[in-house]
Amino acid sequence: MTKVTGSTDPNIITLLRILRKESKSEHVKIWKDVYNRLLKSRRQRVAVNVGNINKHTQSGDTVLIPGKTLGAGSLTHSVCIAALSFSESAAKKIKDAGGEAISIRELIKRNPKGSGVKIMC
Repeated sequence: MTKVTGSTDPNIITLLRILRKESKSEHVKIWKDVYNRLLKSRRQRVAVNVGNINKHTQSGDTVLIPGKTLGAGSLTHSVCIAALSFSESAAKKIKDAGGEAISIRELIKRNPKGSGVKIMC
């Protein structure tokens, strides 16, 4: 019997299809890069703390995290963060700082060309 590899979550499978489609239709490499990062197993995906985001960004930046955003640390400026998922404490800290916590799908709708987006790993 063959072992199933890759994600079996229907939401992630749909997101992967959207990323592949956008990458080809808009000729944008950023979506292909995120697609390849999300193909990894759950254990190999990144988990970024809010404190690290605060350290490496400025006010008004747009950040994409191909994994989970965690709530360790503090955020002192407003940042738009798109991630696969957010912990409750991370979402609260982002909103308290005046930023936005959005899904990767929402980021693709807002910015199909992916211009000005930073990927944090």
